[in-house]
Amino acid sequence: MKRLSLALSVLVLALGLFLTLAPTAQAGPNPVVVMETSMGRIMIMLYPADAPKTVANFLKYVEAGFYDNTIFHRVIRQRKRGGEDDSAMNIVQGGGYTFPAKRKSPLYPPIPNEASTGLMNTKGTISMARTDVPDSATSEFFFNVEDNPPFDYRQSAAVVGAGTFSSSVSAGYCAFGKVIRGMDVIEKISEVRTARSGLMQDVPVDPVFIKKAYKAN
Repeated sequence: MKRLSLALSVLVLALGLFLTLAPTAQAGPNPVVVMETSMGRIMIMLYPADAPKTVANFLKYVEAGFYDNTIFHRVIRQRKRGGEDDSAMNIVQGGGYTFPAKRKSPLYPPIPNEASTGLMNTKGTISMARTDVPDSATSEFFFNVEDNPPFDYRQSAAVVGAGTFSSSVSAGYCAFGKVIRGMDVIEKISEVRTARSGLMQDVPVDPVFIKKAYKAN
């Protein structure tokens, strides 16, 4: 009987130690941001190990409430043609405009482009939007609705003559997180009807709002 009691005590102690050390469902090094939109909820896991400055910048905008009551101002859905040179673009872009298509002034300076270390622009990732200048991203982002390999950083060298090479670099767009819930919401947004609005093209005719964006506990 004493042996049984001792064995049970050891088992309870081991179980208690396991529960103490085991990670909870919410624990982990990767922050999660929730976007409550007018078409549903989107949850995004961020990857600071791959794109630390990009993630830090995005979280600053989230925590400042910058994205609250903004719109997805650009939706592009193009048919894939196939092949390595396929430049079809499939994105849902937001993070910089209020309705009706009025641009918000960024809160912070532009950040360095971390596309060379960030994630690939595969379906379900979130990336920073920018101008033609690589280090110009501020608040705007886009979701990759499909794989968008032309947005990836790449560096290659081609032979142009006997013993000479020409280096070609594409700065790319930095992907810094992945959708872990709500990809169906993004796909629904990608199907909305779009039109020109002033100087902007591909603007949803019926606005889709980001009602609130916040960091999950």
